[in-house]
Amino acid sequence: MDQEELIKKWLSDELSQAEAAEFKSFDDYDLNTEILEGAKQFKAPEFSVEDSYEVLKSKLNTTEKPQEKPVIKLNTFRTLSRIAAIFVIGLGVYFMVSSNDLTTVKTLASKQTTFELPDASSVTLNAASTIAYDKKKWSSKREVKLEGEAYFKVAKGAKFDVITDEGTVSVLGTQFTVNNRKNYYEVKCFEGIVSVTTNGVTEKLTQGKTLRVAGKKVSLDVIDNVEPEWLNNKSSFNSVPLYQVINEFERQYNVTIDAQTIDTTLVFTGGFVHTNLDQALKSITIPLDLSIKKKSSTKITLSK
Repeated sequence: MDQEELIKKWLSDELSQAEAAEFKSFDDYDLNTEILEGAKQFKAPEFSVEDSYEVLKSKLNTTEKPQEKPVIKLNTFRTLSRIAAIFVIGLGVYFMVSSNDLTTVKTLASKQTTFELPDASSVTLNAASTIAYDKKKWSSKREVKLEGEAYFKVAKGAKFDVITDEGTVSVLGTQFTVNNRKNYYEVKCFEGIVSVTTNGVTEKLTQGKTLRVAGKKVSLDVIDNVEPEWLNNKSSFNSVPLYQVINEFERQYNVTIDAQTIDTTLVFTGGFVHTNLDQALKSITIPLDLSIKKKSSTKITLSK
């Protein structure tokens, strides 16, 4: 049985012993249990989906005061939206929010999601990333705003723009990735031609070409892949600063890495899998002759 069905049965207290054992094996079991217990404290003995959503939201947004219980308005559309949201967030995959005509899609750490835009263009959002677009204006302006990393398969049509803090990528119909992270910007073209404008300079990338901005250094590279490797739970790098590798590792495994004693500007070529933390750590540390110390399940120190 898939995870979504198990969560639905869990919420309604209908799990068999075998199903309960399977549900407990999920990586996010502790988080799901915490959500349920928090909901019970809000309103007992009846489980409230709306209350549990507010509990989860307060955990995701620490700027809210946890002691202030929000007022719940009996608005049918909002209620149904929140009921749908608790199932989606409970899966730990992504959530969607509509506000001021903008639709926003966000992924959590170590998660990915694939969805379609109004013109049937496909987007796969990598871990800890955000996309926003205006659904109402889509027919006249195909434009998305990206924070993080995403893989696009753009349907043919009018110009399609991906806007980031570092630059804009414009295409008509193609397949490409945009990675917009702190101190790092990268565009890879897997099919067709993309036009990248960053720092006042425009570069056209054909299939198999990459543009990368690390710090203030701009470089061009080539790729052999037909699609990004992170779609298959692997991150790969070619002459990329080590700090970007570490940052991506933290996003994929939802951990914190202390690398203060090593030079993180060193370039790294290699990769790591997203399915085995110990193996992934070795893939990074062995080539660079680094030592690993685990302070806890989520805190790791790297040193020479």
